[in-house]
Amino acid sequence: MSAPVLVINSGSSSIKYQLVDGDTMEASTSGLIERIGQSGSVLTHKHAGEKTEREGRFADYAAGLEAMVAAFDEHGTPLAEAGLIAVAHRVVHGGERFVQPVVVDDEVERAIDELSALAPLHNPANLEGIRTARKLFPKLPQVAVFDTAFHATVPERAHLYAVPSSWREDHGVRRYGFHGTSHAYVSRKAAEMLGKSPKEVNVIVAHLGNGASVTAVERGRSIDTSMGLTPLEGLVMGTRSGDIDPAIVFHMHRRTGASFADLDAALNKQSGMLALSGHSDNRAIERAAAAGDRAAQTALEIYCYRIRKYIGSYIAALGGADAIAFTAGIGENSAEVRARALGSLVALGVDLDEAANAAGGPVISTPDSPITVMVIPTNEEGEIAAQTAALLRS
Repeated sequence: MSAPVLVINSGSSSIKYQLVDGDTMEASTSGLIERIGQSGSVLTHKHAGEKTEREGRFADYAAGLEAMVAAFDEHGTPLAEAGLIAVAHRVVHGGERFVQPVVVDDEVERAIDELSALAPLHNPANLEGIRTARKLFPKLPQVAVFDTAFHATVPERAHLYAVPSSWREDHGVRRYGFHGTSHAYVSRKAAEMLGKSPKEVNVIVAHLGNGASVTAVERGRSIDTSMGLTPLEGLVMGTRSGDIDPAIVFHMHRRTGASFADLDAALNKQSGMLALSGHSDNRAIERAAAAGDRAAQTALEIYCYRIRKYIGSYIAALGGADAIAFTAGIGENSAEVRARALGSLVALGVDLDEAANAAGGPVISTPDSPITVMVIPTNEEGEIAAQTAALLRS
């Protein structure tokens, strides 16, 4: 590797990691540590096509990262000998302050902590991973790469909410958008597949996983995106409601006496496809729908309808699109979701090739379709590593 970067994504009870070349964006080793702080913790480590597992109890992030280092020592290249140029961290919310990757120092740590008010489910965990890694790798630069940064180019017409100015100015209320590293990578790859520069094409990226968002990318720049102040807005997701009338929150507070914390948890963790069908995993929903489960059929219809609405509106916002790219777990693997989401967009320039879609692409539109539709595996860790290497060289 010419620019080895250890990429860490710290969740509320998990750590994902990859050793990635910042020049080629290729990973040699990856792993996942699950159930940190709980009984039955598991570390899964993959290197050179071989997978190893270690079970135990990783009491905290420090124990988890120490187990990761041990896994590298035992399987693959020890991190001490890998020639690392940096440890890079995914941070969900950068607010208006962080619109580029940044080398972490104490001031940056404090700022990420303050931004936890905007992403209470994500930033604290991201920050814990950063603090632990700074202690474990004291001589290496720690770089924070922000999910929101790619959307810093979204213009006022798309990012301003029509709310009192004090909300916007004093409390940072605006649309920020998320999944930025995925949208950046996939939109660039779509342009490459078209044989053009990103600055020559308009691309709509549908990042469909348990969390999901759609972004309109105009000549390499994000100009609108479905997630907002938080990752709750937009599409129906695995456990998140997506777009709702905001007055529902106050209605349910008045009717049930539920606290706002309880309502927040309900909309983020108990809603979406889980609330509609009883399942949060799209594979289970598709199986249930095929077996005649009416709730699952309705959930799938709602899910794809919302995607279709956003894609259609972004074709209009862009004044026409050159490509639509599906990515992430559902976007890459569900031919049914892709077909349903595009079904009535023929009039807007989408002509789906059913056989190519069933085969998974990479191009799933007909040769004469005005808009090329693609399936592009995302590479968020590769994008984070590439941005980290570029930052350090600048």
